Amino acid sequence: MSTEQASNTSETDYASRLISAGLRPTRQRLMICEWMFGGEDKHFTAEDLYSELKSESGQPALSLATIYNTLKGFTEAGLLSKLSVDSGKLYYDTNTSHHYHLYEDEHCQLSDVKAQDIKILGLPDIKAGYEIDRIDVIIRTKPKA
Repeated sequence: MSTEQASNTSETDYASRLISAGLRPTRQRLMICEWMFGGEDKHFTAEDLYSELKSESGQPALSLATIYNTLKGFTEAGLLSKLSVDSGKLYYDTNTSHHYHLYEDEHCQLSDVKAQDIKILGLPDIKAGYEIDRIDVIIRTKPKA
């Protein structure tokens, strides 16, 4: 298969993924999908995505507002999950399966931890009329002193 065919196949796959999620496959959404879902799972901020897309072309391919709006739509559609690591720092995760995270403070870097690698032995009582939606675990690491 030629590179052009592979590229078209990927774009078709991304378009199908968007349509299945109830989103219209616009040029901007397809561009973002290609970066996010091409390769391994990613953890990134909106600013990271903006910088990556800009560095590929040398010009801002999309405005930061478009990126924020698109990421919000992708999250609401279930294509991404979001993770607040520090106040003011929101990360997006392309891995939407059940898992936890390691956060390396020194380099502001997130990595995945398989859910089966952590054992939660007990949970607090939940207020009547409520249920647990999910459990988020972030294990923060730093260099040894």
